[in-house]
Amino acid sequence: MKIKHILLLSTICLITSFLGAYTYKTFFNTPEFQISYVDNSTPYKRVNNAAIENLETGFITASKSSTSSVVFIKTESQQYQSSGFWGFGFDPFGRIGKVASTGSGVIMSEDGYIITNQHVIANAEKIQVVLSDSKKTYNAILIGTDPSSDLALLKVEAKGLAPIIFANSDEVEIGQWVLAVGNPFNLTSTVTAGIVSAKGRNINILDNQFPIESFIQTDAVINPGNSGGALVNLSGELVGINTAIASKTGSYVGYGFAIPSNIVAKTIDDIKNYGEVQRGFLGIEVVDVDGEMTEKLGGKNGVLIKRITGTNAAADGKLEAGDLIIRVDGKLIDSKATYDERIAYLRPGDIAKLEILRDNETKSFNIALVNKEGNTKLLKKESVISETLGGEFELISKLERDSYRIPNGIKVSNVSTGKLRQMGIDNGFIFVKVNGKAADDVYDLIQLLETIKGQVRVEGVTSNGTSQYLSFTFR
Repeated sequence: MKIKHILLLSTICLITSFLGAYTYKTFFNTPEFQISYVDNSTPYKRVNNAAIENLETGFITASKSSTSSVVFIKTESQQYQSSGFWGFGFDPFGRIGKVASTGSGVIMSEDGYIITNQHVIANAEKIQVVLSDSKKTYNAILIGTDPSSDLALLKVEAKGLAPIIFANSDEVEIGQWVLAVGNPFNLTSTVTAGIVSAKGRNINILDNQFPIESFIQTDAVINPGNSGGALVNLSGELVGINTAIASKTGSYVGYGFAIPSNIVAKTIDDIKNYGEVQRGFLGIEVVDVDGEMTEKLGGKNGVLIKRITGTNAAADGKLEAGDLIIRVDGKLIDSKATYDERIAYLRPGDIAKLEILRDNETKSFNIALVNKEGNTKLLKKESVISETLGGEFELISKLERDSYRIPNGIKVSNVSTGKLRQMGIDNGFIFVKVNGKAADDVYDLIQLLETIKGQVRVEGVTSNGTSQYLSFTFR
């Protein structure tokens, strides 16, 4: 019985093998699935080889032309910790020690002007710039900052540097290839590639009363240390300054955000020539609206005027709350971010050409923008530096007084090592009262804080408009 079973099983396996081979040859092993060859050595590929070669050439060209314009930035700052009960005591010996951080910057001129993010050099007492080509290290001085866009301008004493070429960020297209050049995790001169994923992104990261957030979004890999570096097109031209990433871990998980090069160019020019950015204001507050609301207002896109602030007399009587702004200077407005970007390109005295919808009727207005004092003059920065306190002090503007609804105030900026840091005072903080006395004279406030002993009570406003009350004891 066993021998018969074995012979039967062998016969079945043999028949099955023949059937399997016949089935495969007949139904599956067809010429359509065979690899074709163009010649005796090269497999046929269903891709455009010329396109790949052109893309690779673009990557190589852009990398070579842009890496020499991107620098490595190293900073040192002091970290302090309040030692009083619940933070209300001031200890001049509360210093923890030096803290080092790194980032990136982009060369703007042959004679040493370099742009980076404000957060890269925030609170730094020492800033060093390392060139990518020669590895030479220079001490940098801070020329100025713009908290509303998170940009800062540095200067090193050098000649013959390799400035980057600017592209027009308005011409950047969603889907186009870009390279991110910077120094992530101290890996200098790192280049990553991706595409432009979106434009006009507002991600609410700027802690400022008048932020400008209209980022270029990219999926090029960006990590800590890339901040302040370059986002370039395939010609190696600057289209943006890499600033932030969308991440729950602190490292890259998919998207990065860059400040458009047109905003960067205007910011540099203003800081260099005036000491601060010349912001123009229409004297209105606008908000985003959804598609349903836009349709009800008779339009397809736009931002809604929420309030007329009264800052700009030229807008009074022309614009109204409830108007839908659909174009600025002929450019389509589809979000508050794009509106803020268009206005950011203008200075006090410039004319904004507005197209609005009101009661299903299109209207056009030409309105001159004003500065933060409510007139059309270009302003020079007027501030006083205190080395002891470690910061710059200036009277707040009419616009800030109206926005914060306070009668007076003195704002601090460029906070570095000194009493302000030890007190926990950040950039943009506004002193309103000190020990019950109004802060309305810069020199008086500086003298008081430099010399005072005993308890100090401060009433103020943070950079995002929140009232704050502080108490310290100076020994």
